[in-house]
Amino acid sequence: MLEKLVIGTRGSQLALWQTNWVKARIEHLHPGIEVEIEIISTKGDRVLDVSLPKLGEQGKGLFTKELEDAIFEGRVHLAVHSLKDLPTELPDGLHICAICEREDVRDALVARARIKSFDELPDRARVGTSSLRRQSQLRRARPDLVLEPIRGNVDTRLRKLDEGQFDAIVLAAAGLRRLGYSKRITEHLSETLVLPAVGQGALAIETRTDDDETGEIIRALEHQPTRFACTAERAFLKGLGGGCLVPIAAHARVEDDHLTIKGLVASTDGLEMVEGEQRGASRDAESIGVKLAEQLLDRGAGAILARG
Repeated sequence: MLEKLVIGTRGSQLALWQTNWVKARIEHLHPGIEVEIEIISTKGDRVLDVSLPKLGEQGKGLFTKELEDAIFEGRVHLAVHSLKDLPTELPDGLHICAICEREDVRDALVARARIKSFDELPDRARVGTSSLRRQSQLRRARPDLVLEPIRGNVDTRLRKLDEGQFDAIVLAAAGLRRLGYSKRITEHLSETLVLPAVGQGALAIETRTDDDETGEIIRALEHQPTRFACTAERAFLKGLGGGCLVPIAAHARVEDDHLTIKGLVASTDGLEMVEGEQRGASRDAESIGVKLAEQLLDRGAGAILARG
């Protein structure tokens, strides 16, 4: 058994919270192991003046490549990621060793004090979000809104809101909850309004496939229902061949041994949207996700993806 584990992580407040949570779980389950954290800067942390969609193909692995390099080089044993940041195809020799139990999967509206809900946003309210997925769905519901890109960590985005640069911003509820900002949430946005990102709210632990000692330790953090749900979502995304250039959303739920996944592909202006749903046994999570992708492609999603 290993005596020491080194975890690689980005240096943002949220990334450090997530990594310290994993560190505490490892130390609880394996009291004899010393756990260290190494902060690693990624390209996504350094390039803050360009919106993610504009990076295009360069955006693949934007928040993960340097962490993966550190695993290959042996500087760290594992890396902790927000699963939604991980590309659907990992480098040969690496795998997702464990997916931890999911937090709240929904998006959240954080608005200035006078605004009490999404429906109360005034005409032409300025809403900050850099996510094409959020933008397209919000535009469908409220074409009047002025949607503007916003980058930076959670604290930076909240500060920009408080300074009056926006009337509201949209963030993942999981990140706000993890950082103790639950009281800042004006409203949790329903999935019928904004379907979440693939993997949203879940933490992934990435290791080398041949590192059996680390794998034996980390697998204790696996949450099987979350694994099934996220496997279906990622198979759906991979089946579409999608990334940051076209709005794609999905959320899978697991109840007992059954899995239900909803997904959509949309145009960036929100005027075109193809939606669908698939169900099946949770053990068939991957094939269910692939079937949903095929269903949406048959309904016209391919044309939207091609334009993206």
